[in-house]
Amino acid sequence: MKKVFYLKTCDTCLKILKKYSLKDWELREIKINPISTEELEQMYQLAGSYEALFSKKSNQIKLRELNLKTMTEDDFKELILDHYTFLKRPVFMTDKEIFIGNEKANLEALRSFFAE
Repeated sequence: MKKVFYLKTCDTCLKILKKYSLKDWELREIKINPISTEELEQMYQLAGSYEALFSKKSNQIKLRELNLKTMTEDDFKELILDHYTFLKRPVFMTDKEIFIGNEKANLEALRSFFAE
């Protein structure tokens, strides 16, 4: 399995995707084709928590008046399944590895992965 979850309206996602040859990867635009519960479970198994997959920059946080400090893992899971902007992106996922978001350390790990 090789999947990339991204938003086509996110310039950062598109910039990252352009750096790599993804011809044998399944590209999933999450606004058009939202992630399934099964896919989120696979991400969770690799990431270790739903919070690691959760975008704390989503504009939905303010709109819904969410208090992140009081949220549980179940809350993060339900919100990610409820609205695409709650998934930190892009997410590159294989059977054994996951790369989440656009933080510098993640991008360096992704670069190393593709260099192998």
